[in-house]
Amino acid sequence: MVLNPGVVLWYDRGMKCSLIVLGTGNAAVTRCYNTCFAVQNGSRYFLTDGGGGNGILARLQQAGIPLSGIHEIFLTHTHTDHIFGVVWVVRMIAQSMNAGKYEGVLTVYGHSEGLAALEQICRATLPGKVTAHFGRDILFAPLTDGESFAVAGMPGTAFDIGSTKARQFGYRLELPDGKSFVCLGDEPYNEKNESVARKADWLLCEAFCLYEDAARFKPYEKHHSTALDAGRLAAELEVENLLLYHTEDETLSTRRVSYAAEAAKHFAGPVFVPDDGERIDL
Repeated sequence: MVLNPGVVLWYDRGMKCSLIVLGTGNAAVTRCYNTCFAVQNGSRYFLTDGGGGNGILARLQQAGIPLSGIHEIFLTHTHTDHIFGVVWVVRMIAQSMNAGKYEGVLTVYGHSEGLAALEQICRATLPGKVTAHFGRDILFAPLTDGESFAVAGMPGTAFDIGSTKARQFGYRLELPDGKSFVCLGDEPYNEKNESVARKADWLLCEAFCLYEDAARFKPYEKHHSTALDAGRLAAELEVENLLLYHTEDETLSTRRVSYAAEAAKHFAGPVFVPDDGERIDL
């Protein structure tokens, strides 16, 4: 596939990236923030989703991520716990543009339906001095299934996760050192995406709860997975590292140990169960 016009791949093959996990919880959490994260490549940050509100601003500040360093956002889908935080980031970046504190263009990637909804929400709720940037230096760039794009100097491939609910895209990103980073979104893996997920160096997978707590949290009725399912998937796909997110928040004090232990029943590789705000070297 050909990269979108105008993107530049400038990364150093020897550079290391970091994953900054801004939120780890599912839609209904109150003890942590909704799942969203940023990949740092040098001074640039690629943001995926924004959680459910302006709590994203505090998370970015606590993580030391300046708005001026965010030039690409990926919106996976339109659920409230993913899209509304992006509205706030768009607003604040536009205000930074107006104040002369932001250089360059902000590009928001996602599938066409999601970006249309995002733009509609923004136009309905944000002032004209913000929306005046749309189409000029704030761009909504729809992707199709399998289309290539580039963010923070790194090439990626978008894919339709095959959601049974709102349409949702994930992506595979090539890191500067050649390793692969795959975001599966927040629903169970679909076999049609094996080509982008198999043997990934980093696989980000939702784990709504422990399998042993399935009767309590009902993940399958909500079309989600457990930590046990994620471990089995990682083993089947022969990935190097597994990261679990989009969890319940009633077991935060034991989540890191218990989720990793359950995934390890099937997967022998490293399992990461981050807390909000955690930084992981990729």
